[in-house]
Amino acid sequence: MISKNTDFGLLLLRISVGGLMLFHGVAKILHGISFLTESMGAFGYAVYIGEVLAPLAILLGWRTRIASVIFVINCVVAIAVAHSKEIFSISEHGGYANELLMLYLLGALALFFTGAGKYAVSANNKWD
Repeated sequence: MISKNTDFGLLLLRISVGGLMLFHGVAKILHGISFLTESMGAFGYAVYIGEVLAPLAILLGWRTRIASVIFVINCVVAIAVAHSKEIFSISEHGGYANELLMLYLLGALALFFTGAGKYAVSANNKWD
């Protein structure tokens, strides 16, 4: 009989959601965010919280539920600001045009409801 290993599954989810979004944040650190600050003003700098700090917290398993909420808000804003024309669109390959953002958003939402699991830096707080 195969036993469940929910905590390992949550670790994999944290690595995929936090780790992969971190690449987007690092790219913004390296290449700048003038395209965001031109349209959103100082609010554009919040992308560093949503694409660097929150993914790091998720990856480490520190205050995962709070970080996941911030991450979800970041994804919603990204869809609304940068991808609003694609909300009801199918890509040229037949998938949902915003599927990558929705995978991030839904993965972070799942982590909000489950928490980080036992393979986390902090697992004893109600926000973990």
